[in-house]
Amino acid sequence: MSDVFTLRGPVKKDRPAPARRSVARRSLSGAQLATVDLEPSIFGVEPNVAVMHQVVKAQLAARRAGTQSTKTRKEVRGGGKKPFSQKGTGGARQGTIRAPHYPGGGIALGPKPRSYEQRTPKKMIRLALNSALSDRAAEDRVALVDSFSEWTGAKTQQAAKALQALGLTGKVLIVLTREDTVARLAFRNIPQVVTLDAGELNTYDVLNSDWVLFTDASLPSAKESN
Repeated sequence: MSDVFTLRGPVKKDRPAPARRSVARRSLSGAQLATVDLEPSIFGVEPNVAVMHQVVKAQLAARRAGTQSTKTRKEVRGGGKKPFSQKGTGGARQGTIRAPHYPGGGIALGPKPRSYEQRTPKKMIRLALNSALSDRAAEDRVALVDSFSEWTGAKTQQAAKALQALGLTGKVLIVLTREDTVARLAFRNIPQVVTLDAGELNTYDVLNSDWVLFTDASLPSAKESN
């Protein structure tokens, strides 16, 4: 008998302990202020690729409007009169010129308005998000700043200089709080930057970015993951 199986069934393999990772806490000028330990249960888990794929697929499906529609033979206008006699023509009998095989007729088995939403358990959504954040943290693609409170005006040039000082290139996802309205306005005109409220953080946007930038207030903690 194999060592993997016992009389009680297959033995469950122990999950690896979450990795402990840290990130440099910087100011908007790029100066390092301190080193912050990231929550292991959020930034240190082993990424579950299958769960991330399923959650992203469901998220993109939910974005579809589902408003496509075609008309069936009963919805197409016209065709109330029988096109020709039932017998004596030598051809097949026809009841309406709005049948699917006629030009201008209805569409057989065409699309109708529908919802593309897929049911996804909350635990799966949480695991997918933690897997995506752990993947970015493992690649040292998580950045942290103290806050954007020192900005008094929403200037795109100022926001671009901050990204350059922090060394963030490519697609950048910036996670803000509701109080960071000035920062949200400052970053909105930069094409490669996406801003999100901390409560709207999701798997797709994390995986679709090269960097994830948090502030002290928006950095996920163990209390929020429960």
